Amino acid sequence: MTENFEPTSLRDLMCGSVDSTMVGERLSVCGWVAKRREHGEHLAFLDLRDHSGIVQAVVDGSVDVRSEYVLRVTGTVSLRPEGTLNDRLATGDVELTDCQVEILSTAEPVPFQIDERTEVDEQVRLKYRYLDVRRDRMQRNLRLRARVNSTLRRAMERQGFCEVETPLLWAPTPEGAREFVVPSRLHPGEFYVLPQSPQIAKQLLMVGGFDRYFQIARCLRDEDLRADRQFEFTQLDVEASFVGQEDIFAFVSEAVLDAAEVATDQRPGPIATMTWAHALDRFGTDKPDLRFDMELHDLSTHFAATAVKAFAAATVKALRVRGGGEFTRSRLDALTDQAKALGAKGLAWFRVTPDGLDSPLARFLSAEETSVVRSVDDAQVGDLVLIVADEYALACKVLGALRLTIGAPPVSEGPHRYVWITEFPLFEGVDDDGNLVSAHHPFTMPHLDDLDLIDTDPLRVRSQSYDLVLNGWELGSGSVRIHRADIQSRIFTALGISDEEAQSRFGFLLGAFKYGAPPHAGFAFGIDRLVAILAGEDNIREVIAFPKTQSGTDLMTSAPKDITERQRRDLRLKFVPKV
Repeated sequence: MTENFEPTSLRDLMCGSVDSTMVGERLSVCGWVAKRREHGEHLAFLDLRDHSGIVQAVVDGSVDVRSEYVLRVTGTVSLRPEGTLNDRLATGDVELTDCQVEILSTAEPVPFQIDERTEVDEQVRLKYRYLDVRRDRMQRNLRLRARVNSTLRRAMERQGFCEVETPLLWAPTPEGAREFVVPSRLHPGEFYVLPQSPQIAKQLLMVGGFDRYFQIARCLRDEDLRADRQFEFTQLDVEASFVGQEDIFAFVSEAVLDAAEVATDQRPGPIATMTWAHALDRFGTDKPDLRFDMELHDLSTHFAATAVKAFAAATVKALRVRGGGEFTRSRLDALTDQAKALGAKGLAWFRVTPDGLDSPLARFLSAEETSVVRSVDDAQVGDLVLIVADEYALACKVLGALRLTIGAPPVSEGPHRYVWITEFPLFEGVDDDGNLVSAHHPFTMPHLDDLDLIDTDPLRVRSQSYDLVLNGWELGSGSVRIHRADIQSRIFTALGISDEEAQSRFGFLLGAFKYGAPPHAGFAFGIDRLVAILAGEDNIREVIAFPKTQSGTDLMTSAPKDITERQRRDLRLKFVPKV
């Protein structure tokens, strides 16, 4: 038996559970016809499939069934004759004989093979998703997802967290992504939004004394779709009172490492920690992929007095590419085009040769500068050195992107390298009105050592926010929250939020804080992304039962669709024609 299967009125066990210990028993199995073969008029072989596997049934006489018919087969478990064993099947040493076949459902010819022997266009797979999920790949992925969810839930409960469900119909939130809006029938002209996250609700639960909350939460964001993003997503959402950053790391790491162990049978080691500034400086991104080397190196001091105009910039960053001296000129041109598309003025490249440096710029370098370029990350003959000179953040960003283009393996490939990124900037810039823009959300606690900088040098203020990154994908983010009225007021002022606007947008949260808000912190990470990587997939669509396409459509249901005229009247909606 598998998966604690209990017999039902129609079947005694799963197809993949039939084995040699049952020889002589007469039993019933149910499933879909994976293959049908006839030997003359007197013998037919059926491969019957369910999610647990395939078992062969031998039927005396002809049987009028086709692929994907749903059958109940009753037969006697027998050892296969010598020479007919199938070592590709777990049931390959047995078969059902003297079978009775009951057709439970017929099937038309399917639009693609269920056995995965041929590649199927994704558009076809999504249109017939109910067939696609019969395939081994999707069965494995979705059942792995179920095990991960169960493991996460047990890990949080073991650590004293209480599962609480928060509303799906909510008020507009202060987060930055575009929301899905739901018109109210009972309150014409007014709207709910679908939650981007349970952020405010879980903070209210902390005020309510729940102390440790979690939820496997469904969230929605009206953002452009890509390999790691869907409109609908599922996250493990966590909040706890009387804790700091390190406590959240411990809670979440326990759950994540439990899930990884369930998926891979190996428990990863402790998760490393890196500040945002170090991640940007070393890898050019706040989502560093640590599975491969190629760190960025700062040559700014060495080129401070350079006579080469291309390097006359605030920052000069370099990247060594092992064996990159073999890159063709067309590939180097493509990298240069990528650098320019990302905002750089250009890209300098240098092949390391036995005679020195091979580059259009090599002859303009001084002897000292030539030596510096040759020594980047201990470059050897046959290597390539790439250099970007620009403002610090842009130079890091461009080389970080080139690093991924050149060296990053598919996100699903091992080893799995987790890292916590800490101390993000509290503000990410200034808007057109001269107000600061929050990098996370306006309830993120500043680093206490930087409070004085809020008024004097706000872009240097560090936040107590943090991300968890796996193989270059951001799994999720969180922060220590502001629970003090004086700090919250300073942040609102810096963001250009008046007392009236704050009350209008966040009044129910600020009101709750007046009645005793404990220090609290939280985190949320995307289960879709975690499961995709653990399942060896590069797109989260492969671990979601019914995903949308990259254009946001559901090919199976043809959603989104128009609504009826009556629904429009009930909701007091008028549509503006497309221009």
